[in-house]
Amino acid sequence: MSKKRSHNISSDSYKERYVGLFSRIVVSLAYFLETSPRYQKTKRFFYNILENQTYPYKRYFDIFMMILIFSSVFILIREVRHTVNDFWAIFNDYIISIIFLVEYVLRFWVINDSSAIIIKQYEKDELLQRKFRVGRALFKVLLAKWQYVSSVAATIDLLAIMPFFHELRLLRLFILFRVFKIFRYTQNMQYFASILSNKRFEFLTLLTFASVVIFVSSVLIYVMEANNTNSPINSLFDAFYWSIVTISTVGYGDVTPITQEGQSVAVVVIIAGIAVLSFATSIVVTSFTEKLDEIRENKMLSDIRKLKHFYLICGYGDVAQQTASKLRRSGRNVVVLDTDHTRIMRAKENKLYALCLDPASLSTYHTMGIDLSEQVSAVLLLRDSDVLNVYTALTIRHMMHKLKMLGILHEKGNRRKLEIAGVKSVVYAQEIVGILSKEYSGKPIAFETMNLLRAESSSTDMVEIVVDDIILSRSKSLQALEIRQHRLILVGISKMEVEAFMFNPPDDTLLSKGDILVLVGEISMISEFKLHIHQSKRFL
Repeated sequence: MSKKRSHNISSDSYKERYVGLFSRIVVSLAYFLETSPRYQKTKRFFYNILENQTYPYKRYFDIFMMILIFSSVFILIREVRHTVNDFWAIFNDYIISIIFLVEYVLRFWVINDSSAIIIKQYEKDELLQRKFRVGRALFKVLLAKWQYVSSVAATIDLLAIMPFFHELRLLRLFILFRVFKIFRYTQNMQYFASILSNKRFEFLTLLTFASVVIFVSSVLIYVMEANNTNSPINSLFDAFYWSIVTISTVGYGDVTPITQEGQSVAVVVIIAGIAVLSFATSIVVTSFTEKLDEIRENKMLSDIRKLKHFYLICGYGDVAQQTASKLRRSGRNVVVLDTDHTRIMRAKENKLYALCLDPASLSTYHTMGIDLSEQVSAVLLLRDSDVLNVYTALTIRHMMHKLKMLGILHEKGNRRKLEIAGVKSVVYAQEIVGILSKEYSGKPIAFETMNLLRAESSSTDMVEIVVDDIILSRSKSLQALEIRQHRLILVGISKMEVEAFMFNPPDDTLLSKGDILVLVGEISMISEFKLHIHQSKRFL
């Protein structure tokens, strides 16, 4: 009995050891991929080509894929009545299918970050001081992948690959599904699909109504006409065909009822068909009317992203109008941001790029999708209040410290506030037009840590990092972590061995597994630091 129990314990020990080894392999691989510059660069490149609408080279990829789609359909049509030579047959059945297969695999790869999902689960388990649940992490990865695979777009991509199996001739008809892939490569088609998808309930209601009318009318016309030898409606399929043609108001005339009862049914179906078409037309028109402003704004955003250089004007008052006019006359591009819809409409009437967005909000610049350092020549803070200009300057400084900013001053007492916010070129409203050619320059001024932490739009955060085996494998003390080199502030460390918190500990403090580091710094620097300390010297 003791031998059997000993054998079970030994078996459980081996099982736990293998699970632990597998968990370490998964975590190490995740951190290796997350910290590999080459891997991240490659993945980012393919993501931009496949998904990023703002990437300048994506449109060339989209054009190439659309050429393949139309070529494939043309070959399919051609071979119906003519013989296609071997080259075009191989090109259509193999080369195009393989290209689409590679695209499908690449989208499956880049659509989400599996290593980030595993790292997040690992850090969560470590913070809660529990064993890393590798099964749960892998389940989340598979779930994220399945959400992509089961999507409509991914299903169409998969069906478009089916002609690769050209030996089954029926599968060659799936070439037509390649046409639906055009939705991926044309942004206007994506807008159209998204607009119609917002009216799913209305279209479902209309489809239900039309289906009921077709079913009832098919049965009725069959009952009325099937026993008449002179009637062309001799089967239930004939009745169904007649109902579809009639309710769509097409009326081919090849199948028509000849009895009075059948003609009475036809009158009802024709009226119902007019109602269905009217309802469908009103749904589409209403959808586009509701989304027209959004479509125009998306088009303007797309045009702004393509601009190489432009001046960003925040606020569109009287001074801003004169400034924008002078810049336009000198051949400069101008983009206007304001929260007042009336002013934005006035700016658009003056042929300017204008968006009704808050220039003091970080989400505005994420929505615009622009590169401040490359595209923006200078920012002109021309809002109606010094306070609003200060908030806008702080927001821009968080994203780009060295960006040139010029601000209008409404009250003399606020000059210092604008300068502290990073606006080195501050002028009075009546002087702004005369100094447009002045060089805008300014050095960023560091904010106090507590003020940054309190700010609503701050990019500074305070985090807790648990010291694990990977960290200990390369860093035995605080000095080895290189916290200061990553421009972070160590508030303190919670030592698990003595259950005490050490505020501002010395650099020679030794680390132990389970210790918790409390750090303050920029969110981007914190993320980089996490990857740095988890990058093992060995792969395992």
